[in-house]
Amino acid sequence: MALLADPDAPTEIAQRMAQILPTRLADKWGHGRRFDVEVVSEPFTAGTEDLPTLMRRIMDRGSAQNWDIVVALTDLPLHSHGRRLVVDLSHEHGLALLSLPPLGGLRLQTRARRAVEEAVLSLAGPWATGAEGPQSQPLLGPFVSRLAPIHPGQVGEEETADLRYVVSGPRGYLRVLVGMVRANRPWRLVPGLSKALAAALATGAVATVNSTIWNLAESLSAPRLVIAAVGSVALMIGWLIVDAQLWHRSTEVSPEARQRARLYNASTVLTVGIGVLVCYVGLIVINLVWALFILNGQVFASTTGTPLDAAEYWTLSWFVASVATVGGALGSGLESDEAIRAAAYSKREQERRHMLQDDDGDQLVN
Repeated sequence: MALLADPDAPTEIAQRMAQILPTRLADKWGHGRRFDVEVVSEPFTAGTEDLPTLMRRIMDRGSAQNWDIVVALTDLPLHSHGRRLVVDLSHEHGLALLSLPPLGGLRLQTRARRAVEEAVLSLAGPWATGAEGPQSQPLLGPFVSRLAPIHPGQVGEEETADLRYVVSGPRGYLRVLVGMVRANRPWRLVPGLSKALAAALATGAVATVNSTIWNLAESLSAPRLVIAAVGSVALMIGWLIVDAQLWHRSTEVSPEARQRARLYNASTVLTVGIGVLVCYVGLIVINLVWALFILNGQVFASTTGTPLDAAEYWTLSWFVASVATVGGALGSGLESDEAIRAAAYSKREQERRHMLQDDDGDQLVN
């Protein structure tokens, strides 16, 4: 069998899964059956999110390699009749298509492995068609969650799939969105903000020893400090999205295309927001350490009329972090940073299209 995975997160999940999957499948199946698992990383979803088209691509790929079972993993949020797809199965052709975002953001590796195990066991087992239609062992076990109820979805008569599970409703939407943010891997965004951080640190170092900043920090109330913090973080998020051209604009007018664009943009904003918040907290800590090292209590008190105590250190560090964040946003140029662009599904989709075109071009040359 083969695990056909989109590049990036799906491939990493598939590779880790393949190390233990043969043993677990053999133990669950019994009767001495052996499962050989091969991982193939390629952008099989590039250029389309149409389920019948994707299933045909998987079927063609499996036929070309003579794979008995093919399980395809993607980090794209796929849709079917207004519902968000979890898994598509074709028992006749031994195919399964698993969309990772509906599995959520927590314990993704474990949930994905259990889903693949159930899909493979279902595809490898007997498939009977009774008077009431196809029957198989239910796949709900690995997917059931109070946050995102999963239920069978509608399958068209002309489709390759014969069994489908989807999520729907606000809870399902939230689960998919969290899964998309998890697939974006926001922790990888922080190193990509190195230029902005360098500008912010320089701004913060200068601002910390500026007497005007001392007086401003002393004069600001807590609500104003909160407004300054929220405004600076929002400015940084907006600047990164605009500068790196992360905002997704769909050229299609269908409801599903608009829904997909909203999901893409919401996940991008959340991913960038998490990265910026981590950097903002880091700036507060660094500014606090710098202030503790550099500031003189007598000079500060003579300038502001307030003793330099713990509360003043905290207020100053907090305000300087907001000022530095604005300076970091305005002083950075990130249009060439791949770590930033990886935070957007639309950018990864463009990269996968280029990869697919390059592969097709190589095949034509050969």
